[in-house]
Amino acid sequence: MSDSYDYSAIEQKWQSVWSKNNSFSVETDSSRPKYYLLEMFPYPSGNIHMGHVRNYTIGDAIARQKTMAGFNVLHPIGWDSFGLPAENAAIANKSHPADWTVANINRMREQFKSLGFSYDWSREIATSHPGYYKWTQWIFARMFDEGLAYQKRTYVNWCDDCSTVLANEQVIDGACWRCDNAVIKQERDGWFLKITDYAEELLEGVKELRGKWPDRVLTMQENWIGKSLGAEVTFTVEGFDSLTIFTTRPDTLYGATFMALAPEHANAKKLAKGTDQEDAVNRFIDEVTKEERPRGEVIEKRGVFTGRYAVNPLNGESIPIWIANFVLIEYGSGAIMSVPAHDQRDFEFARKYDIPIRQVISSEDGPDEAPEEAYSGDGLMINSGPFTGLHNRREGIRKVVDHLKEKDIGCGTINYRLRDWGISRQRYWGAPIPIIHCDSCGPVRVPDNDLPIKLPTDIEFRGSVSGLAEIDSFSDANCPKCGGNGKRETDTMDTFMCSSWYFIRYASARLNTEVAAKGDIDYWAPVDQYVGGIEHAILHLLYARFFMRFLKKIDAVPVNEPFTSLLTQGMVIKDGAKMSKSKGNVVDPDDLITKHGADATRLFILFAAPPERDLDWDDSGIEGASRFIGRLYRFINFRLVAIQNGVTAPPVKNLPKELADVRRLTHKTIDKVNTDFTRFQFNTAIAAIMELLNGLGAAFPSKEEKEYDEVTSAVLKEAVTTLITLLNPIAPHVTEELWDKIGGEGDLAERKWPDAEKELLQDDEIVLVVQVNGKLRSRITVPASISKDGTENAALADERIVEFIGAKQIRKVIVVPGRLVNVVIQTS
Repeated sequence: MSDSYDYSAIEQKWQSVWSKNNSFSVETDSSRPKYYLLEMFPYPSGNIHMGHVRNYTIGDAIARQKTMAGFNVLHPIGWDSFGLPAENAAIANKSHPADWTVANINRMREQFKSLGFSYDWSREIATSHPGYYKWTQWIFARMFDEGLAYQKRTYVNWCDDCSTVLANEQVIDGACWRCDNAVIKQERDGWFLKITDYAEELLEGVKELRGKWPDRVLTMQENWIGKSLGAEVTFTVEGFDSLTIFTTRPDTLYGATFMALAPEHANAKKLAKGTDQEDAVNRFIDEVTKEERPRGEVIEKRGVFTGRYAVNPLNGESIPIWIANFVLIEYGSGAIMSVPAHDQRDFEFARKYDIPIRQVISSEDGPDEAPEEAYSGDGLMINSGPFTGLHNRREGIRKVVDHLKEKDIGCGTINYRLRDWGISRQRYWGAPIPIIHCDSCGPVRVPDNDLPIKLPTDIEFRGSVSGLAEIDSFSDANCPKCGGNGKRETDTMDTFMCSSWYFIRYASARLNTEVAAKGDIDYWAPVDQYVGGIEHAILHLLYARFFMRFLKKIDAVPVNEPFTSLLTQGMVIKDGAKMSKSKGNVVDPDDLITKHGADATRLFILFAAPPERDLDWDDSGIEGASRFIGRLYRFINFRLVAIQNGVTAPPVKNLPKELADVRRLTHKTIDKVNTDFTRFQFNTAIAAIMELLNGLGAAFPSKEEKEYDEVTSAVLKEAVTTLITLLNPIAPHVTEELWDKIGGEGDLAERKWPDAEKELLQDDEIVLVVQVNGKLRSRITVPASISKDGTENAALADERIVEFIGAKQIRKVIVVPGRLVNVVIQTS
C-alpha cells in the first residue's frame, strides 16, 4: 500500500466535488435550527494575506462543525469592493476601477477556493455591483425620508492625499485611517446621518451584548458614544446673541473666569467681526484649522481673545470669550465655560494668558492660596453665592441645576461625544448619493423606481481627483417633484455605508424587489457568530448596529442587533511585527499551499495560537502540521482493510483492557474537542486529536491484516472515524479523502458530529497520590469505584508506605476520594 499523500491532487479533487455539487448552498428552512456564521468580508486588493487566511479559516472551522452538529448553516462571502485604492490604481494604470476590482475579485475567489472554504457561492455579493448599491441608495433614501439624512455646511476632516472627507471615526490620532497622512479641517457642504439620534439606544444595546462580545470592543463603543450627564447653560453676550455651553460641572459655575470656543464654532469669526480683534481671530482660526489636531492628545494650549465678553448668568460677571485650540467642536456645543481652578487644561491656558483663577471647590485641607495645578476633586462649595457651604457632589450640582431651570437660564441635560456621521466623499468609486438638487424644491430624493443611480462608465481617470462633478451627462437631471432642471449630487457615499448592511443582503442575495425577503431575513437574522478584527470596533461595528436599528424601525428586519456573538482574532506576527509588505516579513499563502497544502496551512493557523491572541509565525510550525497530516494518512492507509472490516464496537466490559482504553481515549477526545469548539479553542482541540493519533499508533502498531480480528477492527474503526470526523472542520480535504477510502457513506462534511458516551469518560482504574504527614511517598492504582475504606486499606498495604511507616504509630488516615490519601503518623 502506498504511503504517499499527494495533497495537491487530493485537495483539487475535493474542491472540484464541492463546486460541482454546490455542497455548501443552503435554503431557508424553518423546520431546522439555523446558524448564521459570517466573517467580515474582504476588500478585493488582489491577493489574500495571512491575516485573511487566519480570519476565514477560523470562520470556516466553526461553520463546518455547526453543519455537522445539525444546524442549517449560512456561510456566505462577498466583497467590500468600492473604495479609494481601486480608484487610485485606475489613475496609476490608466484603467477603470471596475476592471481592476473585477480582476482582483476573480483572483481572490480562486485563492479562497484553494483553501477549501465552505462558502455558499450562490450568495456572493459585491458592493460595487448596481444590484447591491441600489439597496444602499434605498436605505439612504429612507433615512432621508425619516429626517436622518441631511446636508449642512461645516468644518470636516479633509485628507489632501486621498482628496476626500473623512468621518470622525476615520481620523486616528490626527491622521487618515487609510494613508496615515495628516488630516486638516476644511469647510465644505456634506451629507450626514443622524447617528446621534440613536446614541442612547446604541449605548443601552451594549448591555445586551455583554458576555457575547469582547469587553474591550464594548468599552471602546461606550467611550466613543461618550455619555455625559451635566447641564446646558445660556450666557448672554454683550452686543451679540447668547451662547449655550454644556458642562459636566455646574457646581463650578461661579469659578468660570473665561469662555472658550472651538476654532470651528459657527460663531467663532462672527464674534470678532467689527472688533479690534477681527484680523487676529481670523488668522488664528485659519492657522489652527489647517493643523493636525489629534483628538484628546496633549498639545500646547494656544488661543486668541475675540474682543467680546459673556455674562455669567449666576453672578452677573463679565468674562472674556476666547478661541482656543484645545476646545473640540465634537464635544457638546463646541463652547465651554472655563474654570481654571478646577480643570487642568483651563488652568494651563489661564496661567499662559494671565486670566484670573478663582477657587470654588475646597478640598479637605481648605483652599490653596497659590495652586500649582487645578483641583478636580470633590469638596465644599466656596465663593459660590447662596450655594456656599454645600457639598458639591452630594447636593451642590442638583441645587445649581434646579436653580438654572427655575430662572430659565439652563437645564440638566445629557451630552454625547458621538457626532453625526459625515458620509460624503469626493471620489468616483463609491455609491452615488440618490439626491437631485433643485433651485425650487431644494434637495429631492430620487424615487425608488429610478434606483439604482448608476455610476457612469465613460470616465477618464487622470490626475489625483476623479469626481463626478465634471460629467454633465451624469450631473444634469430633472427634479422628481417639479420636473424642472436640477443637478445630481456628485459626492459619493462613504464605503462604510455599503458594509453597514451587507450581512442582511446575504439572506436574499439575488432579490430585486426589496433588501431581503421577509421570510428569509426573519429566519436568518441576526448573524449568530461574527468573526473579524478588533480594528473595526468603532467604525464598522458601530455603524452596523446603527443601520440595524434603523431598519428594524422601518420593519425591514426583525431584530435590533446585527451580530449575536463576536470573535475578534489577533494579528499574524513575524519577526516581532505585524506582517506587511513594507516590513518585508510577508508570507505568501499561495507559496504555503503549493509547498504544504491547504489542510496543513489551515491546521497550522488554528494550532499556533488561540484565535483572540496574536499568532507568532514559525516556519517549523507549518512543517509540523504537514508531518502530522502525512502521518495520519499513512496510519489509516496501511490499516484500510482492518478499518473497512470493522463493525460496531462492543461495550468496554466485554473488551480486553487495552481495547477498552482505546474506546475511553476516543470518547474523552470527543468530549475535549466538543468543549474546545464551544470556546473556539481550536489549538487545544487539535492537540487532543494529535494525542488520539499517538494513542492509536501505540495501540495498533501492526500493519498486518491478520493481526486484526473482528473486535479489534471494530474498536479501530470507531477510533479512526471519530478522529477524521473531529478533524474535518479543520482539515477538510484529507479527512474527506480518508472517509472515502474507509468506505464511509455520503460526505463526511454531512456526517453527524459525535457525542461522547458518558460512561466511557470514566476510567476503570485511577491513580492516587499517597502522602505521609503531607509529603508524597507513593502512588497506587486502584479501581475507580473503590470505597473509602478500600482506598485506605490499599494505601496502607502499599509496599513503600509499609516500609516508610515501619513501627511508627498511625494517628489517622485522611482520604480525599479520587485524589489522594494522607497517612498521619507519630513523629516522636
